[in-house]
Amino acid sequence: MDFSNIWCWLIPALVGIISGILGYLIGKGSSTTIDNSADLKLWKDKNTKLQADLDSCTNKLSAKAAAPVVTAIPFDANAAKAAFGKVIKQDDLKVVEGIGPKIEEMFHKSGIKTWKELSEIAVAKCQQILDGGGERYKVHDPASWPMQSKMCYENKWSELFKWQEEHDHGKL
Repeated sequence: MDFSNIWCWLIPALVGIISGILGYLIGKGSSTTIDNSADLKLWKDKNTKLQADLDSCTNKLSAKAAAPVVTAIPFDANAAKAAFGKVIKQDDLKVVEGIGPKIEEMFHKSGIKTWKELSEIAVAKCQQILDGGGERYKVHDPASWPMQSKMCYENKWSELFKWQEEHDHGKL
């Protein structure tokens, strides 16, 4: 064993170890600790709020799903015949004052086929359907059609007949 070469190995090893220790100490002394606790709290608060919103939406959805199913009101043909003096067919939109066969056909093409459906749409939608038929339908006023349809759907035949008698061709 030749010990004269040991210094060739020992000196670079000691220099490396000392350099590593000094580098560590210098690096540790100049680094700053970043405090993210405020940001973390902010994000946790936002997460809590979002979770509460999600729970609220889930509860609303569950409540709607659990809501009782409303059954359709059965059509009373006898009451309709007694009020109008003629046979009335279920969901005949022509019973509504101001709606004739052509307008009924336009509503059917637009997906409005029942008194209930007509009673639930806005007057503006009725007007839009009429406007789709062209100039000849501009004289019609659909302002009362949803209301009249609701009376039909709810079997309020006497009230509907009286209302139609008191108003000029279904106009308000």
